[in-house]
Amino acid sequence: MRFEPGRLVLHRNVRHGRIGWVRSARVVSDDERGLLLWVARGAPAGHEVNAAGLGMRAVSFADWVSPSYTVALGTWNGPPVLKFLPVGASHSVWWFRNEEGRFQNWYVNLEEPGVRWDDGAVAGVDIVDQDLDVVVHPDLTWEWKDEDEFVERLAFPEHYWVTDEKAVRAEGERVIRIAEAGAFPFDGTWCDFTPPAEWDVPDKLPPGWDRPPAR
Repeated sequence: MRFEPGRLVLHRNVRHGRIGWVRSARVVSDDERGLLLWVARGAPAGHEVNAAGLGMRAVSFADWVSPSYTVALGTWNGPPVLKFLPVGASHSVWWFRNEEGRFQNWYVNLEEPGVRWDDGAVAGVDIVDQDLDVVVHPDLTWEWKDEDEFVERLAFPEHYWVTDEKAVRAEGERVIRIAEAGAFPFDGTWCDFTPPAEWDVPDKLPPGWDRPPAR
């Protein structure tokens, strides 16, 4: 299954069969390398909150575990971001920009490979975000990110969606070696990407955004 360039799709993170977050994105390209998405500033989005209306990062994981969650709808308020999901890979690479819109750094999001779905009027790709990340700077130096949260959540195996800590770290280390070598996609590709002027930003998520996860 491939998506046509320009198509509006949904990038969703799934936690134990629930939607952890969802973001509206435009397809830049979809080929043998993988799926490239553009999330514009102000793009419709949503994220999971607990019964008190708090997001997962606002509380300890022990307090996050709850029998009741909802998805709070809003928008992507940060600078626009490119997201590249390599075919079959257990990570994606994001191009972060500063407030002026210039490339700032790469962000390696460690995750279970995306599963695509297409319901006709609405389509998307569902991943399982594994929380541990790697920030790669323009000079190809790097650092782990959110390692404290990753370790904290691993202490709750009955509630956490990550089941193989070693595999997650190994994938991060594999991508770090690619980054240190300056190989694709850390070779300057897409750092100056500009979306087509005709790409509008919808006011809200399309009907069907909350369809059952594909994975």
